[in-house]
Amino acid sequence: MDGAPPHPSHPASGVKAPPSPRVALPVMCHRWAHITFLHWRYPVEAVRGLVPDELAVETMDGSAWVGVTPFLMEDVRVPGLPAVPWLSAFPETNCRTYVRDARGRSGVWFLSLDAGRLPAVLGGRSGYGLPYHWSDMSVRIDRRRRRYRCRRRWPGTLGVRCDAEAEVGGVLREDEQDELAHFLTARHRLFTRVAGRLAAAEVEHPPWPLQHVELTALDQDLLRAAGLPDPAGPPLLHASPGVDVRVGMWSW
Repeated sequence: MDGAPPHPSHPASGVKAPPSPRVALPVMCHRWAHITFLHWRYPVEAVRGLVPDELAVETMDGSAWVGVTPFLMEDVRVPGLPAVPWLSAFPETNCRTYVRDARGRSGVWFLSLDAGRLPAVLGGRSGYGLPYHWSDMSVRIDRRRRRYRCRRRWPGTLGVRCDAEAEVGGVLREDEQDELAHFLTARHRLFTRVAGRLAAAEVEHPPWPLQHVELTALDQDLLRAAGLPDPAGPPLLHASPGVDVRVGMWSW
């Protein structure tokens, strides 16, 4: 299962993922599990107005890229403290694009983040300045099939949705992992605004064990709610069983 037709101008395969930074003093640890990456190419001008002026829209293969990533957050905890069962596992769906700052550092700019736990939403909005939304969400895993559901509650437009079903296939061989796959998935820095200033946090995780995936159903208006036009075609797809993550402190 290849998930999407090969892109006619993908860079050469067999490219190594960029190394992860070492986050010595994490402020948060968790696992991103059962993730499906859906990515669409966009003209830079469609994305430019959604990104702060201090950041450049990063391109690959001549385009900006916007991703929707449904997954499960698991084992969410503060370092040194045990996970709390109800608070430590919940669905999340992110809408994101890729940027570079004035120092040449690549990272993620989130257009929205939907989470199924209100405390996580409040913490993400107040502590990280991220555009979190509280949503009615579920993730169901049945062997190779994944079913994601999201309906936004607060804030913003009630009912913004992202429902997707996917069938996961085999692991990508090393020679199938091209530069575009790593560009879209191997991201180790996120940007946001804290107290009105652009801030960045490093994110440590091992290389994604990427899998083939076929999208069998998709009903979403997250892209439109983020201020983007509808995409021109089907998404480029990747999946992964997940990675363990350590998030560092903000820096300016």
